[in-house]
Order: sequence, then structure tokens, then C-alpha cells
Amino acid sequence: MNVDAKPLLTPELIRNKLRSVVDPEVGVNIVDLGLVYQVDVAEGAVKVLLTMTSPACPLSDLVIADAESVLRAAVDDAVQVSIELVWSPPWDPSMMSDKARENLGW
Repeated sequence: MNVDAKPLLTPELIRNKLRSVVDPEVGVNIVDLGLVYQVDVAEGAVKVLLTMTSPACPLSDLVIADAESVLRAAVDDAVQVSIELVWSPPWDPSMMSDKARENLGW
């Protein structure tokens, strides 16, 4: 068995990896915050659609770079990783997980 082999890619695995990316303004990971809208996994490609809490978010580039870095480390070099920032539907607090609401005291 090759110990360097990456695990089988699934949307669940990608979401779990993205849980290590924390929105620096809120202090909650982007999955529980409800910023990750869609994860598509196909042979040789991973595509993530995500949003920010506001179009005026000053740290969106940092969050995207962190997400891309986490995913690059999780997949084989041959896998294309793309992260697309979307604004529809607009994010709202109802998209957060119960865990995120708890962490924020909501």
C-alpha cells in the first residue's frame, strides 16, 4: 500500500477538509458558517461554490486562498481544484449549522 496515496475524493471528504478553514472575522469554519454552497467531485477535478457573509467582506481573498491551500494538500497534484465565489443566494444566518449558532451564542 502506498502511504502517500490520497483518500478517495467525495463531497463529504472535501467538506470535512474545508472545516479547517475559519472565517477570521467570525471565528467559525466556513462549512458550519454555511458559506460552502456546493461541492462537486469528478474524476480529476474538485469544484467548490462558496460565498461570504457579505459582498463587502474584506477577507474573502484570504478565505479563498486558505480553502484552496487546504484542498491542494488533500488531493493528488493531478486533480484540478477550483473555487468559485458566488453571491446567489445571498448568505444569511439561517444557513449556519446549529453548532455555529452555539459557538456564536445565537
